[in-house]
Amino acid sequence: MKFLREFLDKQEHLFHKGGKLEFLYPLYEAADTFLYTPGQVTRTGSHVRDGMDLKRLMITVVVALLPTMIFAMYNTGYQANLALQQTGATTVGGWHGELAAWLGIGHDPASVLGNIALGAVFFLPIYLVTLAVGGMWETLFAVVRKHEITEGFLVTSALFPLILPPTIPLWQVAIGISFGVVLGKEIFGGVGMNILNPALTSRAFLFFAYPAQISGDAVWVAVDG
Repeated sequence: MKFLREFLDKQEHLFHKGGKLEFLYPLYEAADTFLYTPGQVTRTGSHVRDGMDLKRLMITVVVALLPTMIFAMYNTGYQANLALQQTGATTVGGWHGELAAWLGIGHDPASVLGNIALGAVFFLPIYLVTLAVGGMWETLFAVVRKHEITEGFLVTSALFPLILPPTIPLWQVAIGISFGVVLGKEIFGGVGMNILNPALTSRAFLFFAYPAQISGDAVWVAVDG
């Protein structure tokens, strides 16, 4: 990967103050620190020198959440397939059902992989919308304020879909994460200065704004009706 390191170093001057792409420095810095360890280190005596920087810490949290995300997909698919078996229905309905049929996903609650695959049809779109919309807000605030994009949102983007019902409309996901990122975090100054948890703030907003799609027990079973 030496060629990639050299390529990034050659382009770096374009993103610094006075460069043609100065306003895009947060995006360059985010890509650079995602691929490589940041070169900045603390040098004063009040800090503990450690190999665990913020990037590694946040990514460690995301890795720790992966088993939970996999089980969330399994449980979503299992509950849906179990409901289909009990009601005699043949599909979960809606565009999720069409996508599952197109992918050839079966509806056997005894199939672990089948349950995970069906659950992924519900979970992954929510996760991708959260990542795209929330990431857009993070990038916008970083560009305007001229500071780095941190990896903290990766944790928020993993937590938020885990506390949402699988049947929630994607446009509500976009509105919810927008509220949580902007009013739950960025309005206080961003990472380390927010007094509210962005994921829970987003969830609370949706609970009061759209209670029908997020309340009760029926919304947690991904089957129409």
